[in-house]
Amino acid sequence: MHVPTRARLCGASRLGFTILDRPRLSVLLVNYQRWDDTARLVRQLSHSDAFRCGQAEVVVVDNASSHHPAVDHLRATPGVSLVRWRINRGFAVAVNEAARMARGDYLLLLNPDMTARADFLDNVLDRVDAIVRVRPHAGLVGFRLSHSDGSAQLSTGQFPTLTASLSRLLLPRHIRKYTHPVGNGVQPVDWVTGCCLLARRDCWNDLGGFDPMFFLYYEDVDLCKRAHQRGWSVWYDPGACLVHHRPLHARDVPPHLRLVTRHALLTYAAKHWNRLEWQFLGGVVRAEAVARALAARLRGDFYSTEVFSEMGLLADDMCAGRTATARQRLVSVVREQERRDVVPAVSRRSQPQSSRPVTQLPIEHHTPLPAEHPMAGR
Repeated sequence: MHVPTRARLCGASRLGFTILDRPRLSVLLVNYQRWDDTARLVRQLSHSDAFRCGQAEVVVVDNASSHHPAVDHLRATPGVSLVRWRINRGFAVAVNEAARMARGDYLLLLNPDMTARADFLDNVLDRVDAIVRVRPHAGLVGFRLSHSDGSAQLSTGQFPTLTASLSRLLLPRHIRKYTHPVGNGVQPVDWVTGCCLLARRDCWNDLGGFDPMFFLYYEDVDLCKRAHQRGWSVWYDPGACLVHHRPLHARDVPPHLRLVTRHALLTYAAKHWNRLEWQFLGGVVRAEAVARALAARLRGDFYSTEVFSEMGLLADDMCAGRTATARQRLVSVVREQERRDVVPAVSRRSQPQSSRPVTQLPIEHHTPLPAEHPMAGR
């Protein structure tokens, strides 16, 4: 089937109609207290010919953020779909919902804290079409990232093993999970980061999307692992580039987020490593939790003590095969952290820290979180 060129489509669009009945590319954005970033990225993407001519759309799923003026603007923007949830269900589940709503043959997952050139979507469509034409089994594609200062930001890696996961702890955080691509051309890789990941619809449906047992992190590595197992190939193409402003390795890792990352790696290990390996990893996480809880208690930081105690119990749950219990434990910690983030700082300073277990503390929602909240981006 012949696909009209963007030039002809845009000519028609300027006359007041669009040739395509549905988009070829759906951009998926998960918002969590990042309305300004999300609105800015949507505005940048809307400048592309692909968006203006109906070849691209944007789908936004919001994970229980507070209301913001950008909400009404996004709802009123043609080519943008927005759904808001009352609770934070996690990144993987939110992406799956966005993919369900999307209409495109290609699904492009992006973090909101990105800067995109006006021709980025046009370039992505051209490049992925070329990749699929030559490599019909290509299912997932990642693109080049850079930091805000223009320096290269790694976005691909090798599948984690027990040995590599432990030994690479000695490396700086920005290269701990990642590997440098070979050369400057399009190349096959083990996995590409979920902050800029394109999936063919057929591949996504074949894999069933992200595994919802992941709350945040490693769901992208797991997706790529399953893609390889199902006969799809994963590619890195440096020919299209985005600026990623706040990657995880450039931010502090507070206790609750450390628990989230440990749960993610344990979930991946339970799926893809042998039993001895992931049980050993669980023991390592348990030992780390005990050491961090003790250090926090000595500092008089009783809330962090409780979080790290929960991390140890989470590791025990994972090792015992109680994956649903482990995830619920994680969710309880996240809910409590959200509740604490919305309490005014003066109120927190004037009251003693509660020593009750994290899972017993009350939960509240829908008040703005700090602008640099650590859960707000990958």
